[in-house]
Amino acid sequence: MNTGEDTQGLRKIVDFTRLISIFILTIHFYITCYHAFEAWHWTATITDRIISNIAKTGLFNGIIKPKLATLLCLAISLVGIKGRKDEKIGYKSIFAYLISGMLLYWLSVLFFYIPASINVIAACYIILTGIGYLLMLTGGAWLSRLLKDKLNKDVFNTDNETFPQEERLLENEYSINLPAKYNLKGKVRDSWINVINPMRSLLVSGSPGAGKSYYVIRHVIDQHLKKGFSMLIYDFKFDDLSKIAYNKLMTYKGNYQVKPAFYVINFDDLNRSHRCNPLEPDGMLDITDAAEASRTIMMGLNREWIRKQGDFFVESPINFLTALIWYLRRYEDGKYCTLPHVIELMQTDYEQLFAILQREEEVQALINPFILAYNNNAKAQLEGQIASAKIGLSRLSSPTLYYVLSGNDFTLDLNNPKAPKIICLGNNPQKLQTYGAVLSLYISRLIKQVNQKGKLKSSLIFDEFPTIFFNNMDSLIATARSNKVATTLAVQDFSQLKKDYGAEQADVITGIVGNIISGQVTNDTAKKLSENFGKIVQDKNSLTINSSDTSFSKATQLDYAIPASKIASLSSGEFVGIVADNPEERINLKLFHSEIQNDHEAIAKEEAAYKAIPLIGYVSPEDVEENYKQIKAEIAMLIKSEMEKVDASKVQNKEDTANTGTKQHEKEISELEKIKDESLDISKEETQSGDEQSKIEQQGLDRPDDQDISYYL
Repeated sequence: MNTGEDTQGLRKIVDFTRLISIFILTIHFYITCYHAFEAWHWTATITDRIISNIAKTGLFNGIIKPKLATLLCLAISLVGIKGRKDEKIGYKSIFAYLISGMLLYWLSVLFFYIPASINVIAACYIILTGIGYLLMLTGGAWLSRLLKDKLNKDVFNTDNETFPQEERLLENEYSINLPAKYNLKGKVRDSWINVINPMRSLLVSGSPGAGKSYYVIRHVIDQHLKKGFSMLIYDFKFDDLSKIAYNKLMTYKGNYQVKPAFYVINFDDLNRSHRCNPLEPDGMLDITDAAEASRTIMMGLNREWIRKQGDFFVESPINFLTALIWYLRRYEDGKYCTLPHVIELMQTDYEQLFAILQREEEVQALINPFILAYNNNAKAQLEGQIASAKIGLSRLSSPTLYYVLSGNDFTLDLNNPKAPKIICLGNNPQKLQTYGAVLSLYISRLIKQVNQKGKLKSSLIFDEFPTIFFNNMDSLIATARSNKVATTLAVQDFSQLKKDYGAEQADVITGIVGNIISGQVTNDTAKKLSENFGKIVQDKNSLTINSSDTSFSKATQLDYAIPASKIASLSSGEFVGIVADNPEERINLKLFHSEIQNDHEAIAKEEAAYKAIPLIGYVSPEDVEENYKQIKAEIAMLIKSEMEKVDASKVQNKEDTANTGTKQHEKEISELEKIKDESLDISKEETQSGDEQSKIEQQGLDRPDDQDISYYL
């Protein structure tokens, strides 16, 4: 009972037991060192008589028995001690006191074997034994003040924030499976990150150096090629990912029913680049395709326009570019429907350009505002509408770009069952603003053909996704699942996505992805991920220490499974995230916080044996320059021939107008003569009518009066 009387009674018992141990030890000293006490005159007759009677019990025979009895009483007294807990006391200090005290307590007997005087031997024995006794008393007292459950043993709450994770390997024909290790209450266990449905899209985030490519994307490429996927890779730092894809394709090409072709778009090395026209006429079925391509190009060249869509001076250049693209698509069945031809056509004088565009009925509605501004001498408005398009596209006026964009080495039907492809689009961080817009156009046109029913399963991998612009990415993620299209987006941070795509579209993209794998990220991204991952039940301990007592309590509470601070401090190769499952393949433990396991030595050995992407063909500077001049010449010929048609049409219109005027004049003369003849007939009739009236009046004068009325009736 924790009452006052019980506490006092326990204290008295403890104190009495300790006094007994001290009493036994004192008598032991008196009996063992009696001659020294006698020499010091510390003896008395009555004391000798009392101690003699006590010694008859046999307890003090020898040295071991009384010392053991002393230790036993001391131990009993220490059991009942309730000292005030102290966090600073540790096991090492307690053991040091107890062991050193025990050694001194028992080894003090050795002084009896030292050749010295009785007084010296007795003094040394008593002092060392007493010191040993006090050390054991101190160590035992501290043992009662020791905290068995210290709150500071897990400073960062690491073990308390661990949770069970999926340890099974769940694999299917589409899955991405990453081996990992995780911590569960201080024990390291093996686990698997099972992305069993990549068609619900995979978002990989992490700051530079977090290991997105090395730990995740390379495995996506490896496993999807092994399972027979067609693939598009946007390689931001060409040829890091493209080289992996090429060598993996060489390894797994036997897994395909139809061997896929490997194509590369690389603007820096034309000898290792194929040529492809993103505005291929066969892929542009109506004017809406031209409008989509135009928007992709302009948004890629002017990323700030993404947040200003709908503004007059944003939509005007897009409509103007749409008109040019669709005109070239309609001209001779798309003979010159390429982006370089569009750029050259845009440089034409307004008077000639508008005259040519007006010949195509489907673009008249698009160019009508520009023609009105031109006819009304609103030059400032016209330049504001068109100049932004000219300025942006002029950055693409490069012989190298013209050469790649004007060829037809392959088409963009990536997942065609009869001709599957692996397409790598290479970018250069130093030329991001220029190359990004063109690659965005490639991706936009390719995805339109990929996202169709009845095609092969395909994998779209975008490294550093915010560096390109693809409109309606959320629609692709939402609809491509049923068409067996797996999308992997790699970003450094959600804020980077907001900067390049706008807050609304970035929130939609990050909100609808089904699988998330994130390395180290900070600030709002870490907070958002932590909130999405949810909370788990964690232990909560509380310790209260006062001058007389110590209270220790345990409880449970719901707290974030992976706090934002922990996400911000992840090491390279350490990832957190959540995966999606299928109705027929349930995963109860979707959340993970683990370290992905890579066999570094095997990967290094494999990469050392990689073959470089082979040369496609030798392209000389003369070939590039000739192609550049040919495009300019073709547009010049187009303008010349079309202007001749316009001029011929004007002449024909003048002749038709003149002929129409002559016929009109003759018609007017005929009508005048007819009117004249009709007037003469009317005058004759009026004259005859007057003569008859005169005769009637003359006859009336000769009639009698009574017959006048009846006559006229």
